[in-house]
Amino acid sequence: MTNRALPGETALARRYILLIVLVFVFVLLDFMTGSVNMHWRDLFSAWIQGGLADQTSLSIIREFRIPRVITALLAGMALSVSGLQMQTIFRNPLAGPYVLGISSGASLGVAILVLGFWPALSGTMMGVPGNWAVLVAAASGAGIVLFLILAVSSRIQDIMTILILGLLFGSAVSAIVNILQYFSNEYSLRTFVLWNMGSLSGVSRSQLNILGPAILFGLFISLLTGKILNAMLLGETYAKTLGVNIPVARFFVFLSTSVLAGGITAFCGPIGFVGIAVPHLARMIFRTSNHHVLIPASMLLGALIMLVSDIICQLPGTDLVLPVNSVTALLGIPIVVWVIVRNVKITNPA
Repeated sequence: MTNRALPGETALARRYILLIVLVFVFVLLDFMTGSVNMHWRDLFSAWIQGGLADQTSLSIIREFRIPRVITALLAGMALSVSGLQMQTIFRNPLAGPYVLGISSGASLGVAILVLGFWPALSGTMMGVPGNWAVLVAAASGAGIVLFLILAVSSRIQDIMTILILGLLFGSAVSAIVNILQYFSNEYSLRTFVLWNMGSLSGVSRSQLNILGPAILFGLFISLLTGKILNAMLLGETYAKTLGVNIPVARFFVFLSTSVLAGGITAFCGPIGFVGIAVPHLARMIFRTSNHHVLIPASMLLGALIMLVSDIICQLPGTDLVLPVNSVTALLGIPIVVWVIVRNVKITNPA
């Protein structure tokens, strides 16, 4: 990943404006999509005027559609930016919170909380305290796995070896989660299984009040790390020559990634391939590796991809809802395959 000249300011502005318009259009489409079809006039009435003749439609929009759409926006931005940060820190085009086991670490944090401590804390784990506990547990689990992977990568420079180790860490964490499930009681197991099947539609307004500020905090930190990530594109030695404090830089990148990946996993369940695919789309569209451009571009593209995925999940015209993980995999895997094939061609030119 080498630096390229930035496109002209006019070209950048046009691409940003196009993405913003597309996000706005798909936000409206996502609002109208579901088991109950809505018209854009209903949305306008509920959002602007605050009332509808049909109180059922008003309740659906306010209690279900608005939290779902906002969650899709937050999930897309968070997973995309965390994937971009991981690809830069590890200098690995296939790095991402799902592949490197960071999402599995977040799942382990929630599993330990729910399967290990939920019965003892059942009186305090409801409502706001419970939501905060799940968020902290997920972010902590993600941070621990991220630290282990970075510790290994400091000794091993081979990209594929680090990727394989990340997959092994993820498998080991999944095995621990399975053991916890085996020894848990029926109530805790049911609670965890329902969480693990979570989707964008499962986030309540009270949970969104916690998830939203947490993700915005992680995104704010990521915006501040643009200069650091640019310096680390060519390695830590080069970054040091530019005056970057590596331990401090790692801390802030770790904090941002743990909050972003852990927060989304805590309330939406593990969502794969968005964190890998979207940063590559941003590089292709904006034709740069400058993180001052890529971070906001990844936010917009990630939000757009998650909105499209959520619309597909709703299976318009039916009462069925697909798992969001399945849709993001179908959308993201072709991009990942393209990245692998391109890198093989570059490494082994004909």
